[in-house]
Amino acid sequence: MAYKDLHDFIRVIEKEGRADFVRVKVEVDAELEITEIADRVSKKLGPGILFENVKGSQFPVLINAMGTYKRMNMALGVEHLDDIGAAIKDLVDVQSYLGIRKLFKKIPVGLRMLNVFPIKSRWRRGACQEVVNMDPNLNDLPVLKCWPLDGGKFFTLPLVMTKDPETGTQNTGMYRLQVFDAKTTGMHWHLHKDGRQIYEKYRKIGGRMPVSVALGCDPAITYAATAPLPKLIDEMMFAGWLRKKNVRMVKSKTNDIYVPADAEFIIEGYVDVNEALRLEGPFGDHTGYYSLSDDYPAFHVTCITHKKDAIYPTTIVGQPPMEDCYLGKATERIFLPLLQMMFPEIVNLNLPLEGVFHNCAIVSIDKRFPGHGRKMMNSLWGMGQMMYTKMIIVVDAGVDPYDLKAVAVQVFGNTCMKEDLVISEGALDALDHASDLPRYGHRLGVDATTKRSAEQHLADRHVCVDAFKFVNRRLADVDVVKRRFPEIEDVHVLGSAGEKQAVIVKLGEKRAHRGKTLIEELWRLELFKQAKLVVTVDGNVKARDLPTVAWKVFNNIDAKRDLVYSEVDGYWRLGVDATKKLEAEGYQRDWPDDIVMSDEIKELVTRRWDEYGIDE
Repeated sequence: MAYKDLHDFIRVIEKEGRADFVRVKVEVDAELEITEIADRVSKKLGPGILFENVKGSQFPVLINAMGTYKRMNMALGVEHLDDIGAAIKDLVDVQSYLGIRKLFKKIPVGLRMLNVFPIKSRWRRGACQEVVNMDPNLNDLPVLKCWPLDGGKFFTLPLVMTKDPETGTQNTGMYRLQVFDAKTTGMHWHLHKDGRQIYEKYRKIGGRMPVSVALGCDPAITYAATAPLPKLIDEMMFAGWLRKKNVRMVKSKTNDIYVPADAEFIIEGYVDVNEALRLEGPFGDHTGYYSLSDDYPAFHVTCITHKKDAIYPTTIVGQPPMEDCYLGKATERIFLPLLQMMFPEIVNLNLPLEGVFHNCAIVSIDKRFPGHGRKMMNSLWGMGQMMYTKMIIVVDAGVDPYDLKAVAVQVFGNTCMKEDLVISEGALDALDHASDLPRYGHRLGVDATTKRSAEQHLADRHVCVDAFKFVNRRLADVDVVKRRFPEIEDVHVLGSAGEKQAVIVKLGEKRAHRGKTLIEELWRLELFKQAKLVVTVDGNVKARDLPTVAWKVFNNIDAKRDLVYSEVDGYWRLGVDATKKLEAEGYQRDWPDDIVMSDEIKELVTRRWDEYGIDE
C-alpha cells in the first residue's frame, strides 16, 4: 500500500497499540539521551517512538518506526516480506507471458508497472515546500549526536539525491551527513557507492555538484534509497512499484533535482568538487564499532524547506538488533528470488543480524555435483555487494538457514575443519576494520554440505563425523583451566554427548598473539583435546552470549590471518582468534572502539524511565 506521507504511516502503526507506537511527551535531549532510550527499546523489539518535546527544537523526532519485522512489513504494505520477492519473480518470469491465456492473467502485473514512473511537476509546489528558508540553519533541526565518541551530530536517514551529469539520470542513496556547522555537513560517499561515482564525474567537469536531501517520506521511498538496485533503475521507480502508486515529485527550489513532494524536509545545496576534502567522523556505525575519521567532500546547504507540521525522522545504528537490521532483512527477502533465478540451486538464504548485513551469509542449496558448495560461494562473492560478505556458510537443502542450531549441527557434522574451508581474497566493505589493508582482505567460505563420493579424498568423512563426541564438562573443570591461565575471564563449552565440541574463551587484557597461542595451549589439555572449534574473544562480551560472540567473530577476523589449524589423530581442529589485533601483531591500522554508551547517560535514562511512559 502507499502511504500519503510519514504522518499517514504513523497513524497506521499507532492504531496497533502501545506495543508498536508510543508518544513521549516529556522533554528529552537529542544528544545521547534519545539514543540510549531507543537502544533499549530496539534490543527488546519495542515500539516506534515519537519524541514530541526535544530540547532546543520545534520539531518532534521519530525513531524505530520500522524496528520490528511486523512494522517493516507494514511499512512496505505486505503480510510478509517474501510477498514482494514473489511479485518480483512473477514480474520477470518470461515463461509466464507465453500464450494468450497466460498473457491475460498478467494484466494486473502490467497495470502495476504503470505506477513505476515518478510524476514530476516543475511548477507545482509540494507539501515539503510549505515553509521555505533561504537562510538555513542546520542547528534548528533536532539532529542526534548518537554515541559518546561520535565526531558530532549526524543525519542518519537522509535520502541523498544527485543527478548524473552525463545521462541526466537521478540517483538516490542513503549516506550519513555529519553536521560541521550551521550550513555545512560532510558527505559520506564510500568508494563503491553510486553517489561517489557521480561525484567523480563532476570532478572531471569542475565546479559545483547540485545535491538535494529528502528527510521523512513514505517508508517505501526511504527503503528504496537503501536497496542494492542496478544502476539503470531509478530508486523512485522502484519505490513506485513497491507502494503500487507513483511517487509524486517536485523540483527543488535552488537546483534542478526533483524530490518527493510529500517529504517532511528537503535540504538543498551543493558539493564543490574543487575544494579540499574535510575530516569526517568518527561515527558509531552499524557494525557495532566506531567507523574511523576519514576525508570526505563537504555539502554546503543553501535552502531548507519543510512541512508546517514537519516530523524529523532518524535512526541509530550499532550492535544488533537495531532498526536498520529490518531494512537489511527486507533486502534479503526481496532480492532472494532474483538470486534464485540466476542460481536455481539456492533454496533459501539468511543474512543473520549478527553479521550486520555484509559479514555473514548462510545459504542452503540443492546440491547436484561434487564441489557445488564451493561453486556457490564463488558465485555469491561475484554478485554486486555480496562481494563484501566476510563469511559464507553453505548447507544442504534440508537445512533451514534460519534454524541456527540445525546449521551448527551440519557444520560440525559435515565439515573437515581444514579441507572444507575456502579462503577467498578480494574487496571488502569500507567499514571492515579487521583486514590488514583498507577495503581489501580475506573472506571465509564453509562448505558444510553432505559430501559426494568424489569429495571423499579430502578427508575420511565418516570417521570425522564420529570422532569428536564428548560429555558435558563439570564447572570445576572449567575453573581449573581459568586458574591455569589467569588471563582467561570466562569459558563456555558447547555441545553434549553425541555432538561436536566447541569452546569459547573470553580473554581479559589482550597481549600480542595471545589469542592464537592460547588456542594451541588449550588443545594440549586433555579436557579440550577433541574440541573441533575453539574461539577466543575479548572486549565487552560474555562467553555464553552466543549472538555477541558471533558478532565479534564476523567483525574481527581476517580469514587468512586469524585461523589456526591443528591435526590430532588424523582429524582437523579449527581455532578462530576474534580478539582485537595489535600493532605488535603486525596490524598497522587503527582498531576502532566498541560502541558503548556513557555511564552518565545510562544512569540518567534509568532514573527517568518512568517519565517516558514506555512499557518495559
